[in-house]
Amino acid sequence: MLQLSIFLENAKGRLAEVISLLAELKVNLRALSLADTKDYGVLRIIVDEPEVTAEKLRERKVVVSLTPVWVLMVPDRTGGLAEVLNLLVQQDVIVEYMYAFVEAKEQKAQVVLRVQDKEIMEKAVRMLNLPVS
Repeated sequence: MLQLSIFLENAKGRLAEVISLLAELKVNLRALSLADTKDYGVLRIIVDEPEVTAEKLRERKVVVSLTPVWVLMVPDRTGGLAEVLNLLVQQDVIVEYMYAFVEAKEQKAQVVLRVQDKEIMEKAVRMLNLPVS
């Protein structure tokens, strides 16, 4: 799956401005995460049509990149995430960052993962038969 990473200046109203722009473009946000540094923030979002959305944002002079991520379906219960992460550790998967959301339609927790090595992650998903969204 592709995630949009939008770079935002740490300025009053900038986040609201970009979220409003996405609403104006009729983009439904399925998941989001916001991380910040001293000078800027990175808004990571999952949307239905990431390539189309990225292009529309670029037309509006928004700095955006597309990043491959994994979206794993995790049992929505106590310990479900721990079980999946422990399986990934056993397969030498190193997680760079993650965030989660609940998909009402699937009634499953879903975890967005950015990993160091795509090939190791692909192998782990196949070997462990992990459900991917």
